[in-house]
Amino acid sequence: MSRPLSGLHVVECASFVAGPTGGMTLAQLGASVIRIDPLGGGPDHGRWPAAGHGTGDSYYWASLNKGKRSISIDLRSDEGRELVLGLATAPGPDRGVLVDNVVGRRWMANDALVARRPDLVHVRVQGYPDGRPAVDYTVNAEVGIPQITGSEEGAAPVNHVLPAWDLVTGMSVATAVLAGVYQRSRTGAGVYSEIALSDVALAGVANLGWLSEADERGHERPRHGNHVYGSFGVDFACSDGNRVMVVALTPAQWNALVSVTGTGDVFAALEPALDADLTSETERYRLRETIAAVLRPWFAARDSATVESELNRARVLWGRYQGMTHVVAEHRAGGHPLLADLALPGGATGITARSPIRWDADHGDPGAAPELGRETDEVLADVLGLDERTIGGLHDRGVVG
Repeated sequence: MSRPLSGLHVVECASFVAGPTGGMTLAQLGASVIRIDPLGGGPDHGRWPAAGHGTGDSYYWASLNKGKRSISIDLRSDEGRELVLGLATAPGPDRGVLVDNVVGRRWMANDALVARRPDLVHVRVQGYPDGRPAVDYTVNAEVGIPQITGSEEGAAPVNHVLPAWDLVTGMSVATAVLAGVYQRSRTGAGVYSEIALSDVALAGVANLGWLSEADERGHERPRHGNHVYGSFGVDFACSDGNRVMVVALTPAQWNALVSVTGTGDVFAALEPALDADLTSETERYRLRETIAAVLRPWFAARDSATVESELNRARVLWGRYQGMTHVVAEHRAGGHPLLADLALPGGATGITARSPIRWDADHGDPGAAPELGRETDEVLADVLGLDERTIGGLHDRGVVG
C-alpha cells in the first residue's frame, strides 16, 4: 500500500542513534531516504550488537538504517564533497531535505548549502547547542536521572541501558523534517532547525515537573527502587520465582487490585488506624511499603500462570518480568506483528521492527537491510543524472565505494 510520505526524498548524513532513527521513521512512512556514509563506513557501522558474537554484520546498524539507500563517498576529497552537496540540494519540489549531525565541516555549513538551494529543509542534530559533542549517557547523567535511579540503599549513580534521549531526539528529527516541509509548501521558504541532544533531555525532565520539584524541595528526590514514584506500583514475587509488576494509578485500578487479592477488609481496617484514604493516589504512595507487605503473601501463594489469569480477569494493571529471549520466543510463535526477521548481507538474520505507527491499521514493511554503498551508482544516476562513464571514473579515482 502507498505510505503517507511516498514521493518525499530525504538525504541523511548522520551516525549513531538520533539522526538514523529520524531517517528510519521517515523511510517507514514512505519517504525515499538516501544515507551517505564515508568510505569503509562511519564510526557506527560495526557497532554492537553484531552477528557472530561481534564479528559479523552489525544488527544495530542494519536495523536503524533499513529501508534506506546507501551511498558511500570519500568525504575528504573535493569531488566527494561536491557529490554530497549535489545530493543534498538536488532540484525538485520533493527534494532538498537534509538530516545530518555534521559538526565543524565548513563545507556543509547551512549557509553553504542554502547558497545552492535557498528553500532547503535542513535538520541538524547536535550534542550541545554550541556544537560540543555529547551522547545519551553523558546528557542523562547531567540532567540527574542516575541520581534518582536504583535501590534506596544505593549511593553511587545508576545508569540505565536504554538511550532514551537519543530515541526521543530521533522522533524530534522526524517531526522537524515534516514541519519544515509543511512550512516550505505554504511559503516557499526553507528552514534550518537544530536539535541538541542535551536540550531534548533537559526539556524532558523539565516538562515532567521534576526540576520544579527539586527547586521546591531543595534536594534530590530519594531513590525508591522498583516503586513507582508518586503512586502505588511495585514488583511482586510469585511462588515459582517469576516476578510481576503491578500498578494502581487510578481508583478503579486500586479497587480491582484489592478485590482480586481479597484484601479489602484489611485495608478498610488500616485506613482509620493510619489516618489514610487509600482512594487517594498520594496516600497509596505514602503507604506503599505497608500496602506491598499486605499484598505480598497473595502473590507468593500463587504461581505466575495463576497470577496472570486472576489479574487479567480482574482487569488489574500489571506486566510480567521477562528476558528478551522470551520476547524472541513470542516473536517466533507469531506473537508480535510489529516484529520482522531481517536478512543481513553477510547471511545472518536479525530481528527488527516495522513502524509502530499503524497507518490504516497496517504497520507497513520494515524495509530491507542496508549494505554499505550498495546503491551508490543507482543514486548518482537517478539524482544527479551521472552516466556510467562518469560514475566509473569516480570509482577508479576512489571517490565513491
